[in-house]
Amino acid sequence: MATYNREHYIVEALNTIRKQTYTNWECLIIDDGCTDNTENKIASVLKIDSRFKFLKRPHTHKKGLPGCRNYGLEMAKGDYIIFFDDDDMVHPLNLEICLSALAKNSKASFCNYKKQSFTGTFDYEIDLGLDFNYKETDSTLLEDVVTQVVPFASCTVLWKRNCFEENRFNEDLMYAEEWECYQRILSERIMGIIIDKVLYFNRKHEASNTGQFWSNAPARVNSKKSAIELVTFNLVEKVLLTPRLFKYLVNLAIGFRDLKLVKNVLKISKANRRSRLFITFKYWLFPVWVFYKNKIKKT
Repeated sequence: MATYNREHYIVEALNTIRKQTYTNWECLIIDDGCTDNTENKIASVLKIDSRFKFLKRPHTHKKGLPGCRNYGLEMAKGDYIIFFDDDDMVHPLNLEICLSALAKNSKASFCNYKKQSFTGTFDYEIDLGLDFNYKETDSTLLEDVVTQVVPFASCTVLWKRNCFEENRFNEDLMYAEEWECYQRILSERIMGIIIDKVLYFNRKHEASNTGQFWSNAPARVNSKKSAIELVTFNLVEKVLLTPRLFKYLVNLAIGFRDLKLVKNVLKISKANRRSRLFITFKYWLFPVWVFYKNKIKKT
């Protein structure tokens, strides 16, 4: 768990981890340079539960979620890795159900589950049943994750540790870092299990990274643009850039109204002249398309 100035939320988040029915875990809390009262707020939790460890991100890792998570990966001792945020809530059966699902298939390298968003006070009715539906992933997973048909949020996947032996979060990214990292892992053709059950509750507020992205904070927006280029490069390098993925990534770039980004994606993907002309034409027509789309919705 990376943390930065979340004194109002973090204790509540840690208490939901303490309530896990599966008890053999460690939780590394990585301080990203907090300037508020976070350390004092969590002191009582650290005192009564030795499974929590509070660590300062060293200067060898860049400030931000990726740097904190990479340091956590270095320090973790467990066979499985899961990333929780310091302002969210964890289902009490999260670890028990995920590990139970993985036990059903020794070849599975990860377990993905659903999340439920909330705002304000957490009052979601938690399903404490141990029953769940699950399916094994197939060859379509990479495309579905890149195109976000199958949600792979940073906190909704429990991974086998070896998935990160050759993979780390890109510390230059301040948003979409998990999208970029997870597609690299999945591009290695590993298989996993997807659970049809809510096991995580993410708090929506303006100060979150996602909230800042949708508020057009430059650091978050530029990070997503960089992630698009990195994802395109990885898929090309591994000969995995299908027409569907090419279309999705190009359309993402067009949506940012950044011609340089569009040209970079076309260059990285080695698009032919006909495709480059068509995409460039589409870029300039995009505002017209949005105008008429909104007009149709109003009517």
